[in-house]
Amino acid sequence: MPVVVVTDSSACLPVELAEDYGIIVVPLHVLVGDDAVLEGVDEMPGELYDGAATTSAASPGELKVAYTRAMRASKGDGVVAVHLSRHLSGTWEAGRQAELALDDNVRVVDSRGAGMGTGFAALAAARRAAAGASRDEVYQAAVDVAKRSKCYIVVDRLDQLRRGGRISTAAAVLGTALAMQPVFQVVDGKLALKEKTRTSSKALAKLVEAAVKASGDTPTALAVQHLDAADRAEQIADELRSRIPHVDEVVICEFGPTLGVHLGRGAVGVVVVPGGASFDSASAVDSES
Repeated sequence: MPVVVVTDSSACLPVELAEDYGIIVVPLHVLVGDDAVLEGVDEMPGELYDGAATTSAASPGELKVAYTRAMRASKGDGVVAVHLSRHLSGTWEAGRQAELALDDNVRVVDSRGAGMGTGFAALAAARRAAAGASRDEVYQAAVDVAKRSKCYIVVDRLDQLRRGGRISTAAAVLGTALAMQPVFQVVDGKLALKEKTRTSSKALAKLVEAAVKASGDTPTALAVQHLDAADRAEQIADELRSRIPHVDEVVICEFGPTLGVHLGRGAVGVVVVPGGASFDSASAVDSES
């Protein structure tokens, strides 16, 4: 059996992709009042995005169970776990604790990203595993794609990012007071302000410009993610396809609840992977650098 890849539900991997490559997805926790529900497993409460919900990382015990299951499935070939940035969640640290409690057949990757920034790294690892690569080669495929991925996000309101501690209160107040529409990016695993604009349309235009610039001139994988903004996401995807002729993969999907409660309705994000997210294109990029 090939090396088995594990990720967490914040990766927002479409179910069919996870199933095609045998990726084990560990659900993260969403807390609404006294209710604790599992992303991708339990039915989500209707008030999920009304500002009252919060999120919680997977525990070391939950990840140990998932890694053990993956180890059994791999029949000794090993496990590679790819998780949400350690600066955005405690899941990576929980994964490291679970890894230490097991033998050395597990390697844990910090994707340094979120959403499909994590998902593409997990996919690259799983594709490498399906080709019969060793655990260390699968691990390196995930690390390489994580390093190349660029994540950009536009939100309609800053309130939920502030409540979740992803931006400071001062930044949220400033953005609201001046009616600013910021463009964020994930830098070294942290959410950072890339640019300020005055309107939503200008913010989305800057989002597209950033993605086009980041794509370079090699085969590129793209993901366009959204929360209750499917039409907007489709329009952005169409524009990116027309402006980046070397796109070899496009994924359009929703942000899952564990990201959505921090981003709010109307959020749109783009993940760009110059060089693509398949092991053959990744190898080509590496050999040229």
